[in-house]
Amino acid sequence: MGTHSHPGRFLLLASALLTLLAAMWAGLLRMDLEIPMLQPGLSLVHGPLMVCGFLGILISLERSVALNRWWAYGAPVLTAAGTFFLGLGLPGRAGPLLILLGSAALVWNFVIIVRRQTALFTVTTALGAVAWLVGNIFWNSGAEIPTLVHWWAGFLVLTIAGERLELSRLSSPRSGNNTFLLCCGLYLAGLVWASLDHLRGLEVAGLGMLLLTVWLGRYDVARRTIRIPGLPRFIAIHLLAGYFWLAFAALLWVRADRLYVNSEWQPFHYDAMLHSIFLGFAFSMIFAHAPIIFPAISSRPLTYRRAFYAHGALLHLALLLRIGSDLSGNFVSYRWSGIFLVTAILLFLANTAISLIGGERNPLPVAPSSPRG
Repeated sequence: MGTHSHPGRFLLLASALLTLLAAMWAGLLRMDLEIPMLQPGLSLVHGPLMVCGFLGILISLERSVALNRWWAYGAPVLTAAGTFFLGLGLPGRAGPLLILLGSAALVWNFVIIVRRQTALFTVTTALGAVAWLVGNIFWNSGAEIPTLVHWWAGFLVLTIAGERLELSRLSSPRSGNNTFLLCCGLYLAGLVWASLDHLRGLEVAGLGMLLLTVWLGRYDVARRTIRIPGLPRFIAIHLLAGYFWLAFAALLWVRADRLYVNSEWQPFHYDAMLHSIFLGFAFSMIFAHAPIIFPAISSRPLTYRRAFYAHGALLHLALLLRIGSDLSGNFVSYRWSGIFLVTAILLFLANTAISLIGGERNPLPVAPSSPRG
């Protein structure tokens, strides 16, 4: 599937976006809102649809486009097929198994990438794919999601950290790379430990994640590009906002013993721990990189518009409400935060679609491979 096969890319991108809509619908169902159920088990797969489905397809597709080889598309295709089974609630383990195979295919893609360019940033992003694969192995073995979700978080954290390291190579000294390696090593050690001793491992992983966030805040080019008006400033603001939410999540991981009482997670605190990563961090990065990723996948230019700040501001305000609701145990504001978060993401999709349609008027350059910011 080379550059001439854009219809396949569009289908995969459409499947990712449909999965995102299904995941948001499942999230609203979990808040006991009076909306159609669609299928009885949809609310139970909110997390897998969002992380393994939407994010898994999107990240796998971006790497496939970068490799530009037909076989590289096995990762997003298998992941999309598994998500389809999962979203429809079909019986059996076909959905998780196909997603597992998709993550294994992504790891293979990274084997090729690392062989072509062996560098700290390619190895880091490859380790992110390995973390996803490990989490999916546990998932398919019957493990409960709260006991493996730290691996899924590692998929996002290491993937994005590797991409940002690639862009920071010229601005960070060699000693900075050594520090980055130590932070990632501590974080990975915590992920492994958490599969043996959940609380102690999360505390170590949280410390590694916090130090990694400090490194990103120190060396990321966003510290300089925030001074440049227009798209560079928009990207930089959302990158730095994402690091804020990642640091907040890391602090919750470090204090995991306070959130885990009588051998189970406190529901609201667990919600804060997850959504500060999977909404605050992940969607800040998506909002920041979307003006580059979507043109790369669709081969259509995209117009930067000030209206992009609307979905960004709404996301962070809604997430502040969500975390405040979690910490106070206020279910009413918790429900409203969910509605506002869904609205922010829908507004993001609308703004992106409008800008892609009007992209020929004031085009951004189409990126050939990985996200740039």
